[in-house]
Amino acid sequence: MLEILRVPYEDKMILNSLIQFYRYDSSEFDGHELTKHGVYLYKYLDHQWTDNYRKPFYLKINGELAGFVLVLTDVPKEYVKASTATQTNVISDFFIMRKFRNKGYGKEVAHSIFNTYKGIWEVRQTPQNRPANLFWNKVINEFTGGKYEEVILNNESWNGPVQVFQMKE
Repeated sequence: MLEILRVPYEDKMILNSLIQFYRYDSSEFDGHELTKHGVYLYKYLDHQWTDNYRKPFYLKINGELAGFVLVLTDVPKEYVKASTATQTNVISDFFIMRKFRNKGYGKEVAHSIFNTYKGIWEVRQTPQNRPANLFWNKVINEFTGGKYEEVILNNESWNGPVQVFQMKE
């Protein structure tokens, strides 16, 4: 059974631990490096509880931690990269532990989050992360019935593909 749970501030270190796995996994695509202390930095960790538009969730499958999703909701224009909207929702970071991948959980989480927060959505990937790009195109195509756009950006605000779609109110 899949659970999508808001991460309370008291569980900040649990989220930080999951982010370590995520950064390790994605380092082959985005070049993140370990600090001299052997950890990956994530500069927005505390912001998950101080910025009201950030929504951190962890995922549990049959009671076991299985990943996380960091969502930005109704973010201001400066965070909007590919749409012409004045506000948008963004999947900031998304991670499923390897043992739970390719079982439909990622799609289920994405669809649940999209259904929870209405409006314009942007989902971004680094250009080298082809598996993530394939995943998001498949999931969003299925969710929207093909009614989305993929924009490839290469500018000072973002470099890589961005899927844009509208979740109706």
